[in-house]
Amino acid sequence: MAIPEQFIDELVARSEISDVVSEYVALTPKGGNLWGLCPFHTEKTPSFSVSRDKQIYHCFGCGKGGGVISFVMEMEHLSFPDAVRHLAKRVGMEVPETGGSDEGRKKLRRALEANREAARFYHDYLKSEGGGPVREYIAQRRISPKYATRFGLGAAPGEWDALTKALTAKGFSKMELMDAGLAVGGKNGGVYDKFRSRLMLPVIDVRGEVVGFTSRILPGLEGAKYLNSPDTVCFKKSQLVYALNFAKATKRPNLILVEGNIDVITLHQAGFDNVVATMGTALTADHARILSRYTKELVLCYDNDEAGKKSTQRVLGILQNADLNVRVLQLPNAYDPEGKPIKQDPDDFVKKFGPAAFEKCLNGSAGQNDYRIDSLLEGADLTTDEGRMAFLRQAVETVGALGSPIEREIYGNKAAQAAGITGAAFAQEVERWRKGQSRQAKRKEQRQSMVPTMTHQPRSRSLRYENIRSALAEEGVLRLVMLEPSLFEKVELRGEEFSSQLLGRAFQLLRDRHARGLAVQLPALAGELNSEEMSHLTEILSQPESLAYASRAMEDYIKTIRAEGAQRSAPPKSEEALLELRRQQREKTMEDGQ
Repeated sequence: MAIPEQFIDELVARSEISDVVSEYVALTPKGGNLWGLCPFHTEKTPSFSVSRDKQIYHCFGCGKGGGVISFVMEMEHLSFPDAVRHLAKRVGMEVPETGGSDEGRKKLRRALEANREAARFYHDYLKSEGGGPVREYIAQRRISPKYATRFGLGAAPGEWDALTKALTAKGFSKMELMDAGLAVGGKNGGVYDKFRSRLMLPVIDVRGEVVGFTSRILPGLEGAKYLNSPDTVCFKKSQLVYALNFAKATKRPNLILVEGNIDVITLHQAGFDNVVATMGTALTADHARILSRYTKELVLCYDNDEAGKKSTQRVLGILQNADLNVRVLQLPNAYDPEGKPIKQDPDDFVKKFGPAAFEKCLNGSAGQNDYRIDSLLEGADLTTDEGRMAFLRQAVETVGALGSPIEREIYGNKAAQAAGITGAAFAQEVERWRKGQSRQAKRKEQRQSMVPTMTHQPRSRSLRYENIRSALAEEGVLRLVMLEPSLFEKVELRGEEFSSQLLGRAFQLLRDRHARGLAVQLPALAGELNSEEMSHLTEILSQPESLAYASRAMEDYIKTIRAEGAQRSAPPKSEEALLELRRQQREKTMEDGQ
Protein backbone atom coordinates (compact mmCIF):
# COMPACT_ATOMS: atom_id res chain seq x y z
CA MET A 1 0.00 0.00 0.00
CA ALA A 2 1.47 3.34 -1.01
CA ILE A 3 0.09 5.28 1.98
CA PRO A 4 0.83 3.93 5.51
CA GLU A 5 -2.20 2.55 7.34
CA GLN A 6 -1.27 4.47 10.47
CA PHE A 7 -1.54 7.69 8.49
CA ILE A 8 -4.99 6.68 7.23
CA ASP A 9 -6.14 6.06 10.80
CA GLU A 10 -4.91 9.46 11.95
CA LEU A 11 -6.45 11.18 8.93
CA VAL A 12 -9.85 9.58 9.58
CA ALA A 13 -9.62 10.50 13.26
CA ARG A 14 -8.91 14.16 12.36
CA SER A 15 -11.57 14.34 9.63
CA GLU A 16 -14.85 14.51 11.52
CA ILE A 17 -17.34 13.13 9.00
CA SER A 18 -20.14 15.54 9.87
CA ASP A 19 -17.83 18.51 9.18
CA VAL A 20 -16.80 17.13 5.80
CA VAL A 21 -20.31 16.11 4.72
CA SER A 22 -21.80 19.45 5.80
CA GLU A 23 -19.58 21.16 3.22
CA TYR A 24 -21.75 19.46 0.58
CA VAL A 25 -25.06 18.71 2.34
CA ALA A 26 -27.22 20.78 4.71
CA LEU A 27 -27.55 18.58 7.82
CA THR A 28 -30.14 18.76 10.61
CA PRO A 29 -29.93 16.90 13.97
CA LYS A 30 -32.64 14.30 14.53
CA GLY A 31 -32.71 11.28 16.83
CA GLY A 32 -29.00 11.21 17.60
CA ASN A 33 -27.88 11.40 13.95
CA LEU A 34 -27.68 14.16 11.35
CA TRP A 35 -30.04 14.11 8.36
CA GLY A 36 -30.15 15.77 4.96
CA LEU A 37 -31.09 15.34 1.32
CA CYS A 38 -28.95 12.64 -0.28
CA PRO A 39 -26.30 14.06 -2.64
CA PHE A 40 -26.19 10.78 -4.59
CA HIS A 41 -29.79 10.64 -5.78
CA THR A 42 -32.62 13.12 -6.14
CA GLU A 43 -35.14 13.29 -3.32
CA LYS A 44 -37.35 15.79 -1.51
CA THR A 45 -37.56 14.04 1.89
CA PRO A 46 -34.24 13.56 3.73
CA SER A 47 -33.14 9.92 3.89
CA PHE A 48 -29.39 10.59 4.15
CA SER A 49 -28.01 9.96 7.65
CA VAL A 50 -24.64 10.79 9.19
CA SER A 51 -23.58 9.10 12.43
CA ARG A 52 -20.98 10.93 14.50
CA ASP A 53 -20.66 7.92 16.83
CA LYS A 54 -19.82 5.45 14.06
CA GLN A 55 -18.27 8.04 11.70
CA ILE A 56 -20.30 6.74 8.76
CA TYR A 57 -22.95 8.03 6.36
CA HIS A 58 -25.81 5.97 4.99
CA CYS A 59 -28.71 6.75 2.66
CA PHE A 60 -31.82 4.73 3.40
CA GLY A 61 -33.12 5.64 -0.04
CA CYS A 62 -30.40 4.68 -2.54
CA GLY A 63 -28.24 2.60 -0.16
CA LYS A 64 -25.00 4.57 -0.60
CA GLY A 65 -22.78 4.53 2.46
CA GLY A 66 -19.28 4.54 3.86
CA GLY A 67 -16.85 6.65 5.85
CA VAL A 68 -15.29 10.04 5.30
CA ILE A 69 -12.82 8.87 2.64
CA SER A 70 -15.54 7.03 0.70
CA PHE A 71 -17.70 10.16 0.81
CA VAL A 72 -14.97 12.31 -0.75
CA MET A 73 -14.25 9.61 -3.35
CA GLU A 74 -17.94 9.60 -4.38
CA MET A 75 -18.52 13.36 -4.29
CA GLU A 76 -15.34 14.42 -6.05
CA HIS A 77 -14.99 11.33 -8.29
CA LEU A 78 -11.51 10.65 -6.92
CA SER A 79 -9.45 7.50 -6.47
CA PHE A 80 -8.67 6.38 -2.91
CA PRO A 81 -5.16 7.94 -2.85
CA ASP A 82 -6.44 11.22 -4.32
CA ALA A 83 -9.30 11.35 -1.80
CA VAL A 84 -6.74 10.83 0.98
CA ARG A 85 -4.66 13.70 -0.39
CA HIS A 86 -7.78 15.87 -0.65
CA LEU A 87 -8.65 15.25 3.01
CA ALA A 88 -5.03 15.57 4.14
CA LYS A 89 -4.78 19.01 2.54
CA ARG A 90 -8.02 19.99 4.28
CA VAL A 91 -6.65 19.20 7.77
CA GLY A 92 -3.07 20.31 7.09
CA MET A 93 -1.44 16.88 6.99
CA GLU A 94 1.28 15.85 4.56
CA VAL A 95 0.78 12.46 2.93
CA PRO A 96 3.86 10.23 3.32
CA GLU A 97 4.47 8.19 0.17
CA THR A 98 6.16 4.84 0.72
CA GLY A 99 6.59 1.84 -1.52
CA GLY A 100 5.84 1.87 -5.22
CA SER A 101 3.74 4.45 -7.02
CA ASP A 102 0.00 3.95 -7.12
CA GLU A 103 -0.83 2.57 -10.58
CA GLY A 104 -4.34 3.97 -10.65
CA ARG A 105 -3.16 7.45 -9.72
CA LYS A 106 -0.36 7.31 -12.26
CA LYS A 107 -2.77 6.17 -14.97
CA LEU A 108 -5.14 9.06 -14.21
CA ARG A 109 -2.30 11.60 -14.17
CA ARG A 110 -0.90 10.40 -17.49
CA ALA A 111 -4.35 10.37 -19.10
CA LEU A 112 -4.94 13.98 -18.05
CA GLU A 113 -1.49 15.00 -19.28
CA ALA A 114 -2.08 13.27 -22.62
CA ASN A 115 -5.47 14.96 -23.05
CA ARG A 116 -3.97 18.35 -22.25
CA GLU A 117 -1.19 17.86 -24.82
CA ALA A 118 -3.74 16.60 -27.36
CA ALA A 119 -5.86 19.74 -26.85
CA ARG A 120 -2.77 21.88 -27.57
CA PHE A 121 -1.95 19.79 -30.63
CA TYR A 122 -5.48 20.12 -32.07
CA HIS A 123 -5.63 23.86 -31.31
CA ASP A 124 -2.25 24.47 -32.97
CA TYR A 125 -3.23 22.38 -35.98
CA LEU A 126 -6.40 24.49 -36.37
CA LYS A 127 -4.17 27.53 -36.97
CA SER A 128 -1.99 25.71 -39.52
CA GLU A 129 -2.55 25.29 -43.24
CA GLY A 130 -4.02 21.82 -42.65
CA GLY A 131 -6.66 23.25 -40.34
CA GLY A 132 -8.17 25.36 -43.12
CA PRO A 133 -11.29 23.20 -43.71
CA VAL A 134 -12.14 23.22 -39.99
CA ARG A 135 -11.57 26.99 -39.80
CA GLU A 136 -13.99 27.41 -42.71
CA TYR A 137 -16.57 25.26 -40.92
CA ILE A 138 -16.17 27.29 -37.70
CA ALA A 139 -16.68 30.46 -39.74
CA GLN A 140 -19.81 28.96 -41.36
CA ARG A 141 -21.19 28.28 -37.87
CA ARG A 142 -20.43 31.94 -37.09
CA ILE A 143 -18.26 31.16 -34.07
CA SER A 144 -15.90 34.07 -33.44
CA PRO A 145 -12.12 33.56 -33.00
CA LYS A 146 -12.51 34.78 -29.40
CA TYR A 147 -14.96 32.00 -28.51
CA ALA A 148 -13.13 29.41 -30.59
CA THR A 149 -10.14 30.12 -28.36
CA ARG A 150 -12.22 30.33 -25.17
CA PHE A 151 -13.62 26.85 -25.75
CA GLY A 152 -10.28 25.53 -27.01
CA LEU A 153 -11.59 24.45 -30.41
CA GLY A 154 -9.17 22.50 -32.55
CA ALA A 155 -8.82 20.41 -35.68
CA ALA A 156 -7.88 16.75 -36.02
CA PRO A 157 -5.69 16.00 -39.08
CA GLY A 158 -6.90 13.53 -41.67
CA GLU A 159 -3.79 11.32 -41.30
CA TRP A 160 -4.13 8.01 -39.50
CA ASP A 161 -1.58 8.65 -36.76
CA ALA A 162 -0.64 12.34 -36.69
CA LEU A 163 -1.55 12.79 -33.02
CA THR A 164 -0.06 9.44 -32.03
CA LYS A 165 3.29 10.37 -33.58
CA ALA A 166 3.27 13.83 -31.99
CA LEU A 167 2.51 12.55 -28.47
CA THR A 168 4.81 9.52 -28.55
CA ALA A 169 7.56 11.99 -29.48
CA LYS A 170 6.71 13.78 -26.22
CA GLY A 171 7.23 10.60 -24.20
CA PHE A 172 3.74 9.07 -24.08
CA SER A 173 3.49 5.36 -24.78
CA LYS A 174 0.92 4.04 -27.23
CA MET A 175 -0.78 2.22 -24.36
CA GLU A 176 -1.13 5.50 -22.45
CA LEU A 177 -2.75 7.10 -25.51
CA MET A 178 -5.22 4.22 -25.77
CA ASP A 179 -5.94 4.45 -22.03
CA ALA A 180 -6.71 8.15 -22.51
CA GLY A 181 -9.09 7.39 -25.39
CA LEU A 182 -6.93 9.25 -27.93
CA ALA A 183 -5.78 6.24 -29.91
CA VAL A 184 -7.25 2.92 -31.01
CA GLY A 185 -5.57 -0.43 -31.53
CA GLY A 186 -5.75 -1.88 -35.06
CA LYS A 187 -6.27 -5.50 -36.10
CA ASN A 188 -2.65 -5.86 -37.19
CA GLY A 189 -1.32 -4.68 -33.84
CA GLY A 190 -0.77 -1.08 -34.90
CA VAL A 191 -2.23 2.03 -33.28
CA TYR A 192 -4.07 4.90 -35.00
CA ASP A 193 -5.74 8.15 -33.93
CA LYS A 194 -9.27 8.00 -32.52
CA PHE A 195 -10.21 11.35 -34.12
CA ARG A 196 -9.46 12.27 -37.75
CA SER A 197 -10.71 15.10 -40.03
CA ARG A 198 -12.88 16.58 -37.30
CA LEU A 199 -13.69 19.75 -35.43
CA MET A 200 -12.38 19.03 -31.93
CA LEU A 201 -14.00 20.35 -28.75
CA PRO A 202 -12.10 19.59 -25.54
CA VAL A 203 -14.24 18.62 -22.56
CA ILE A 204 -13.03 20.43 -19.45
CA ASP A 205 -14.25 19.48 -15.98
CA VAL A 206 -15.04 21.91 -13.17
CA ARG A 207 -11.42 21.73 -11.95
CA GLY A 208 -10.12 22.91 -15.34
CA GLU A 209 -8.73 19.54 -16.44
CA VAL A 210 -9.12 18.36 -20.04
CA VAL A 211 -10.77 14.97 -19.44
CA GLY A 212 -11.63 14.07 -23.02
CA PHE A 213 -13.09 15.32 -26.30
CA THR A 214 -16.25 15.61 -28.29
CA SER A 215 -16.02 16.16 -32.03
CA ARG A 216 -17.96 16.78 -35.24
CA ILE A 217 -17.06 15.43 -38.65
CA LEU A 218 -16.77 17.99 -41.43
CA PRO A 219 -19.72 18.24 -43.84
CA GLY A 220 -19.37 15.96 -46.85
CA LEU A 221 -17.13 13.40 -45.15
CA GLU A 222 -18.23 9.92 -44.15
CA GLY A 223 -18.33 8.77 -40.56
CA ALA A 224 -20.23 9.36 -37.34
CA LYS A 225 -21.50 12.93 -37.23
CA TYR A 226 -20.58 13.32 -33.56
CA LEU A 227 -17.93 11.29 -31.77
CA ASN A 228 -16.92 11.42 -28.11
CA SER A 229 -13.99 10.02 -26.21
CA PRO A 230 -14.78 6.53 -24.87
CA ASP A 231 -15.23 6.09 -21.14
CA THR A 232 -11.78 6.19 -19.56
CA VAL A 233 -10.25 6.65 -16.13
CA CYS A 234 -11.05 10.38 -16.41
CA PHE A 235 -13.93 10.56 -18.94
CA LYS A 236 -17.36 9.37 -17.73
CA LYS A 237 -20.17 10.60 -19.98
CA SER A 238 -22.84 10.05 -17.34
CA GLN A 239 -20.98 12.32 -14.92
CA LEU A 240 -19.86 15.14 -17.21
CA VAL A 241 -21.68 18.35 -18.13
CA TYR A 242 -20.18 20.28 -21.05
CA ALA A 243 -19.23 23.93 -20.25
CA LEU A 244 -20.11 23.60 -16.56
CA ASN A 245 -16.58 24.86 -15.89
CA PHE A 246 -17.73 28.22 -17.34
CA ALA A 247 -21.41 28.17 -16.36
CA LYS A 248 -20.72 27.54 -12.66
CA ALA A 249 -19.47 31.16 -12.41
CA THR A 250 -22.54 32.75 -14.05
CA LYS A 251 -24.34 35.62 -12.36
CA ARG A 252 -27.64 34.52 -13.89
CA PRO A 253 -30.17 32.83 -11.56
CA ASN A 254 -30.34 29.56 -13.49
CA LEU A 255 -28.62 27.14 -15.83
CA ILE A 256 -29.92 26.38 -19.32
CA LEU A 257 -29.59 22.80 -20.57
CA VAL A 258 -29.42 22.32 -24.36
CA GLU A 259 -28.79 19.30 -26.56
CA GLY A 260 -25.71 20.25 -28.61
CA ASN A 261 -22.20 21.48 -27.90
CA ILE A 262 -22.36 24.02 -30.74
CA ASP A 263 -25.61 25.34 -29.19
CA VAL A 264 -23.63 25.92 -26.00
CA ILE A 265 -20.86 27.88 -27.70
CA THR A 266 -23.27 29.98 -29.79
CA LEU A 267 -25.35 30.94 -26.76
CA HIS A 268 -22.28 31.76 -24.65
CA GLN A 269 -21.13 33.98 -27.51
CA ALA A 270 -24.57 35.65 -27.46
CA GLY A 271 -24.16 36.51 -23.78
CA PHE A 272 -25.76 33.48 -22.13
CA ASP A 273 -22.87 32.17 -20.04
CA ASN A 274 -25.18 29.83 -18.09
CA VAL A 275 -25.69 27.28 -20.89
CA VAL A 276 -24.54 23.65 -20.58
CA ALA A 277 -25.13 20.31 -22.34
CA THR A 278 -24.78 16.62 -21.60
CA MET A 279 -22.11 14.67 -23.45
CA GLY A 280 -24.00 13.21 -26.40
CA THR A 281 -26.06 11.10 -24.01
CA ALA A 282 -29.45 11.47 -22.38
CA LEU A 283 -29.62 13.26 -19.05
CA THR A 284 -29.18 10.88 -16.12
CA ALA A 285 -29.87 11.06 -12.39
CA ASP A 286 -26.12 11.68 -11.93
CA HIS A 287 -26.34 14.73 -14.22
CA ALA A 288 -29.33 16.02 -12.23
CA ARG A 289 -27.42 15.62 -8.96
CA ILE A 290 -24.37 17.43 -10.36
CA LEU A 291 -26.44 20.31 -11.77
CA SER A 292 -28.30 20.75 -8.48
CA ARG A 293 -24.98 21.60 -6.81
CA TYR A 294 -24.63 24.70 -8.99
CA THR A 295 -28.17 26.00 -9.41
CA LYS A 296 -31.66 25.89 -7.95
CA GLU A 297 -33.37 26.45 -11.31
CA LEU A 298 -32.78 24.52 -14.50
CA VAL A 299 -34.24 25.62 -17.84
CA LEU A 300 -34.63 22.94 -20.52
CA CYS A 301 -34.17 24.23 -24.07
CA TYR A 302 -34.22 21.28 -26.46
CA ASP A 303 -34.90 21.33 -30.21
CA ASN A 304 -38.51 22.09 -31.10
CA ASP A 305 -39.02 18.99 -33.29
CA GLU A 306 -40.79 15.82 -32.16
CA ALA A 307 -37.55 14.19 -31.00
CA GLY A 308 -36.74 17.27 -28.91
CA LYS A 309 -40.20 17.27 -27.35
CA LYS A 310 -39.94 13.58 -26.46
CA SER A 311 -36.53 14.21 -24.89
CA THR A 312 -38.01 17.08 -22.87
CA GLN A 313 -40.78 14.84 -21.51
CA ARG A 314 -38.30 12.11 -20.61
CA VAL A 315 -35.98 14.54 -18.84
CA LEU A 316 -38.89 16.05 -16.91
CA GLY A 317 -39.61 12.57 -15.56
CA ILE A 318 -36.01 12.22 -14.36
CA LEU A 319 -36.06 15.68 -12.79
CA GLN A 320 -39.47 15.24 -11.15
CA ASN A 321 -37.99 14.54 -7.71
CA ALA A 322 -34.79 16.55 -8.16
CA ASP A 323 -33.99 19.39 -5.81
CA LEU A 324 -34.45 21.80 -8.71
CA ASN A 325 -37.06 24.20 -9.97
CA VAL A 326 -37.44 23.12 -13.60
CA ARG A 327 -38.73 25.30 -16.43
CA VAL A 328 -39.08 24.63 -20.15
CA LEU A 329 -38.07 27.11 -22.86
CA GLN A 330 -39.95 25.99 -25.96
CA LEU A 331 -38.65 27.68 -29.09
CA PRO A 332 -41.31 29.00 -31.47
CA ASN A 333 -42.24 26.73 -34.37
CA ALA A 334 -40.41 27.41 -37.63
CA TYR A 335 -41.70 26.72 -41.12
CA ASP A 336 -40.17 26.44 -44.58
CA PRO A 337 -41.40 28.57 -47.56
CA GLU A 338 -44.05 25.93 -48.27
CA GLY A 339 -45.41 26.13 -44.74
CA LYS A 340 -44.01 22.81 -43.55
CA PRO A 341 -42.62 22.69 -39.99
CA ILE A 342 -38.82 22.52 -39.76
CA LYS A 343 -36.49 21.78 -36.86
CA GLN A 344 -35.21 24.79 -34.95
CA ASP A 345 -32.50 24.52 -32.31
CA PRO A 346 -31.08 27.23 -30.01
CA ASP A 347 -28.14 27.78 -32.39
CA ASP A 348 -30.46 28.47 -35.34
CA PHE A 349 -32.78 30.65 -33.29
CA VAL A 350 -30.24 32.99 -31.74
CA LYS A 351 -28.48 33.50 -35.09
CA LYS A 352 -31.73 34.25 -36.89
CA PHE A 353 -33.53 36.36 -34.29
CA GLY A 354 -30.72 37.54 -31.96
CA PRO A 355 -30.01 37.44 -28.21
CA ALA A 356 -32.92 39.73 -27.26
CA ALA A 357 -35.46 37.33 -28.78
CA PHE A 358 -33.89 34.40 -26.95
CA GLU A 359 -33.94 36.40 -23.70
CA LYS A 360 -37.65 37.05 -24.24
CA CYS A 361 -38.29 33.32 -24.70
CA LEU A 362 -36.22 32.61 -21.61
CA ASN A 363 -38.26 35.04 -19.51
CA GLY A 364 -41.45 33.43 -20.79
CA SER A 365 -40.35 29.84 -20.18
CA ALA A 366 -43.04 27.65 -18.65
CA GLY A 367 -42.89 25.71 -15.41
CA GLN A 368 -42.59 21.97 -15.90
CA ASN A 369 -46.21 21.30 -14.88
CA ASP A 370 -47.56 23.96 -17.23
CA TYR A 371 -45.47 22.45 -20.00
CA ARG A 372 -46.83 18.96 -19.34
CA ILE A 373 -50.46 20.10 -19.44
CA ASP A 374 -49.85 22.28 -22.50
CA SER A 375 -48.17 19.34 -24.27
CA LEU A 376 -51.19 17.14 -23.57
CA LEU A 377 -53.51 19.83 -24.88
CA GLU A 378 -51.40 20.28 -28.00
CA GLY A 379 -51.91 16.66 -28.96
CA ALA A 380 -55.56 16.39 -27.88
CA ASP A 381 -58.77 16.59 -29.88
CA LEU A 382 -61.22 18.26 -27.50
CA THR A 383 -63.97 18.51 -30.11
CA THR A 384 -65.07 14.90 -29.53
CA ASP A 385 -66.06 13.02 -26.38
CA GLU A 386 -63.46 10.34 -27.13
CA GLY A 387 -60.76 12.98 -27.51
CA ARG A 388 -61.73 14.69 -24.25
CA MET A 389 -61.73 11.37 -22.38
CA ALA A 390 -58.30 10.47 -23.78
CA PHE A 391 -56.95 13.86 -22.69
CA LEU A 392 -58.53 13.56 -19.22
CA ARG A 393 -57.06 10.09 -18.65
CA GLN A 394 -53.57 11.40 -19.41
CA ALA A 395 -54.13 14.59 -17.40
CA VAL A 396 -55.35 12.64 -14.35
CA GLU A 397 -52.11 10.60 -14.33
CA THR A 398 -49.98 13.71 -14.87
CA VAL A 399 -51.68 15.71 -12.09
CA GLY A 400 -52.03 12.71 -9.79
CA ALA A 401 -48.26 12.16 -9.84
CA LEU A 402 -47.68 15.63 -8.34
CA GLY A 403 -46.67 15.48 -4.69
CA SER A 404 -48.14 18.78 -3.54
CA PRO A 405 -51.95 19.03 -3.04
CA ILE A 406 -51.70 22.71 -3.98
CA GLU A 407 -50.06 21.84 -7.30
CA ARG A 408 -52.69 19.16 -7.89
CA GLU A 409 -55.47 21.71 -7.38
CA ILE A 410 -53.89 24.41 -9.59
CA TYR A 411 -53.06 22.16 -12.53
CA GLY A 412 -56.13 20.02 -12.04
CA ASN A 413 -58.32 23.08 -12.44
CA LYS A 414 -56.39 24.05 -15.56
CA ALA A 415 -56.92 20.63 -17.13
CA ALA A 416 -60.58 20.51 -16.06
CA GLN A 417 -61.29 23.92 -17.55
CA ALA A 418 -59.67 22.92 -20.85
CA ALA A 419 -61.81 19.78 -21.04
CA GLY A 420 -64.99 21.56 -20.00
CA ILE A 421 -65.64 19.73 -16.71
CA THR A 422 -65.72 20.91 -13.10
CA GLY A 423 -62.58 21.05 -11.00
CA ALA A 424 -64.33 18.95 -8.33
CA ALA A 425 -65.00 16.12 -10.78
CA PHE A 426 -61.42 16.16 -11.97
CA ALA A 427 -60.10 16.21 -8.37
CA GLN A 428 -62.29 13.19 -7.59
CA GLU A 429 -60.74 11.23 -10.46
CA VAL A 430 -57.25 12.26 -9.36
CA GLU A 431 -57.85 10.98 -5.82
CA ARG A 432 -59.27 7.72 -7.18
CA TRP A 433 -56.15 7.28 -9.32
CA ARG A 434 -53.86 8.05 -6.37
CA LYS A 435 -55.64 5.53 -4.15
CA GLY A 436 -55.26 2.92 -6.87
CA GLN A 437 -51.53 3.64 -7.09
CA SER A 438 -51.25 3.43 -3.30
CA ARG A 439 -53.00 0.04 -3.25
CA GLN A 440 -50.67 -1.28 -5.93
CA ALA A 441 -47.63 -0.09 -3.96
CA LYS A 442 -48.92 -1.76 -0.77
CA ARG A 443 -49.59 -5.04 -2.57
CA LYS A 444 -46.10 -4.98 -3.99
CA GLU A 445 -44.65 -4.30 -0.54
CA GLN A 446 -46.70 -7.16 0.93
CA ARG A 447 -45.51 -9.55 -1.76
CA GLN A 448 -41.92 -8.62 -1.03
CA SER A 449 -42.41 -8.98 2.75
CA MET A 450 -43.71 -12.52 2.18
CA VAL A 451 -40.28 -13.46 0.85
CA PRO A 452 -37.90 -12.98 3.81
CA THR A 453 -34.93 -14.27 1.85
CA MET A 454 -35.23 -11.27 -0.49
CA THR A 455 -35.82 -8.82 2.37
CA HIS A 456 -32.37 -9.55 3.79
CA GLN A 457 -30.42 -9.75 0.55
CA PRO A 458 -27.89 -7.00 -0.31
CA ARG A 459 -29.13 -4.38 -2.77
CA SER A 460 -26.40 -5.23 -5.26
CA ARG A 461 -26.96 -8.49 -7.13
CA SER A 462 -23.21 -9.08 -7.28
CA LEU A 463 -23.15 -9.37 -3.47
CA ARG A 464 -26.18 -11.67 -3.07
CA TYR A 465 -26.00 -14.24 -0.22
CA GLU A 466 -26.12 -17.95 -0.95
CA ASN A 467 -26.95 -18.82 2.67
CA ILE A 468 -29.16 -16.23 4.36
CA ARG A 469 -29.09 -17.88 7.80
CA SER A 470 -25.29 -17.89 7.93
CA ALA A 471 -24.98 -14.43 6.39
CA LEU A 472 -27.28 -12.87 9.02
CA ALA A 473 -25.03 -14.31 11.72
CA GLU A 474 -21.93 -13.11 9.85
CA GLU A 475 -23.40 -9.60 9.74
CA GLY A 476 -23.91 -9.80 13.51
CA VAL A 477 -20.25 -10.77 14.01
CA LEU A 478 -19.08 -7.78 11.98
CA ARG A 479 -21.31 -5.37 13.92
CA LEU A 480 -20.02 -6.69 17.24
CA VAL A 481 -16.30 -6.50 16.41
CA MET A 482 -16.65 -2.99 14.96
CA LEU A 483 -18.53 -1.84 18.05
CA GLU A 484 -16.25 -3.73 20.47
CA PRO A 485 -12.86 -4.62 18.87
CA SER A 486 -11.65 -6.39 22.05
CA LEU A 487 -13.94 -9.28 21.07
CA PHE A 488 -11.29 -10.26 18.51
CA GLU A 489 -9.15 -11.49 21.41
CA LYS A 490 -11.86 -14.00 22.42
CA VAL A 491 -12.93 -15.13 18.97
CA GLU A 492 -11.34 -18.03 17.12
CA LEU A 493 -12.98 -17.43 13.79
CA ARG A 494 -11.50 -17.04 10.31
CA GLY A 495 -12.85 -15.18 7.33
CA GLU A 496 -12.76 -18.39 5.27
CA GLU A 497 -15.52 -19.83 7.47
CA PHE A 498 -17.99 -17.18 6.27
CA SER A 499 -20.50 -18.10 3.58
CA SER A 500 -20.35 -14.57 2.11
CA GLN A 501 -17.04 -13.80 0.44
CA LEU A 502 -17.44 -10.06 1.12
CA LEU A 503 -18.30 -10.49 4.81
CA GLY A 504 -15.46 -12.95 5.29
CA ARG A 505 -12.98 -10.64 3.59
CA ALA A 506 -14.14 -7.66 5.67
CA PHE A 507 -13.85 -9.70 8.87
CA GLN A 508 -10.32 -10.81 8.00
CA LEU A 509 -9.25 -7.25 7.07
CA LEU A 510 -10.54 -5.95 10.39
CA ARG A 511 -8.97 -8.85 12.31
CA ASP A 512 -5.59 -8.21 10.66
CA ARG A 513 -5.84 -4.49 11.48
CA HIS A 514 -6.57 -5.29 15.13
CA ALA A 515 -3.59 -7.66 15.29
CA ARG A 516 -1.33 -4.85 14.00
CA GLY A 517 -2.67 -2.38 16.54
CA LEU A 518 -4.61 -0.36 13.97
CA ALA A 519 -8.09 1.09 14.39
CA VAL A 520 -10.90 -1.36 13.68
CA GLN A 521 -13.21 0.96 11.80
CA LEU A 522 -15.10 0.73 8.55
CA PRO A 523 -13.95 4.12 7.13
CA ALA A 524 -10.35 2.89 7.03
CA LEU A 525 -11.30 0.11 4.58
CA ALA A 526 -12.17 2.56 1.78
CA GLY A 527 -9.00 1.62 -0.10
CA GLU A 528 -9.78 -2.11 0.08
CA LEU A 529 -13.45 -2.11 -0.90
CA ASN A 530 -15.40 -0.80 -3.87
CA SER A 531 -18.41 1.52 -3.57
CA GLU A 532 -21.03 -1.25 -3.55
CA GLU A 533 -19.14 -3.28 -0.93
CA MET A 534 -18.63 -0.24 1.31
CA SER A 535 -22.30 0.75 1.00
CA HIS A 536 -23.46 -2.73 2.00
CA LEU A 537 -21.15 -2.92 5.02
CA THR A 538 -22.33 0.53 6.09
CA GLU A 539 -25.93 -0.67 5.92
CA ILE A 540 -24.97 -3.62 8.14
CA LEU A 541 -23.25 -1.34 10.66
CA SER A 542 -26.28 0.98 10.66
CA GLN A 543 -28.49 -1.79 12.04
CA PRO A 544 -28.91 -2.02 15.84
CA GLU A 545 -26.75 -4.41 17.85
CA SER A 546 -26.71 -4.59 21.65
CA LEU A 547 -23.41 -4.93 23.53
CA ALA A 548 -25.17 -5.84 26.80
CA TYR A 549 -24.53 -9.56 26.20
CA ALA A 550 -21.92 -9.28 23.47
CA SER A 551 -19.98 -12.44 24.34
CA ARG A 552 -23.11 -14.60 24.39
CA ALA A 553 -24.35 -13.08 21.13
CA MET A 554 -20.97 -13.71 19.53
CA GLU A 555 -21.06 -17.37 20.61
CA ASP A 556 -24.54 -17.78 19.11
CA TYR A 557 -23.49 -16.15 15.85
CA ILE A 558 -20.39 -18.34 15.55
CA LYS A 559 -22.42 -21.47 16.36
CA THR A 560 -24.80 -20.63 13.51
CA ILE A 561 -21.96 -19.90 11.07
CA ARG A 562 -20.24 -23.21 11.81
CA ALA A 563 -23.45 -25.23 11.78
CA GLU A 564 -24.33 -23.81 8.39
CA GLY A 565 -20.76 -24.30 7.21
CA ALA A 566 -20.99 -28.00 8.04
CA GLN A 567 -24.05 -28.28 5.82
CA ARG A 568 -22.76 -25.98 3.07
CA SER A 569 -23.18 -28.69 0.45
CA ALA A 570 -26.74 -29.48 1.56
CA PRO A 571 -29.79 -27.82 -0.06
CA PRO A 572 -30.36 -24.23 1.05
CA LYS A 573 -32.49 -23.64 4.11
CA SER A 574 -36.17 -23.04 3.57
CA GLU A 575 -37.96 -19.79 4.28
CA GLU A 576 -39.51 -21.50 7.32
CA ALA A 577 -36.01 -22.00 8.72
CA LEU A 578 -35.25 -18.32 8.23
CA LEU A 579 -38.44 -17.36 10.06
CA GLU A 580 -37.47 -19.73 12.88
CA LEU A 581 -34.06 -18.01 13.11
CA ARG A 582 -35.79 -14.65 13.37
CA ARG A 583 -38.13 -16.03 16.09
CA GLN A 584 -35.17 -17.32 18.08
CA GLN A 585 -33.37 -13.99 17.76
CA ARG A 586 -36.46 -12.12 19.00
CA GLU A 587 -36.78 -14.48 21.98
CA LYS A 588 -33.10 -13.99 22.81
CA THR A 589 -33.48 -10.21 22.60
CA MET A 590 -36.47 -10.36 24.97
CA GLU A 591 -34.50 -12.53 27.40
CA ASP A 592 -31.54 -10.12 27.24
CA GLY A 593 -33.85 -7.23 28.04
CA GLN A 594 -35.27 -8.90 31.17
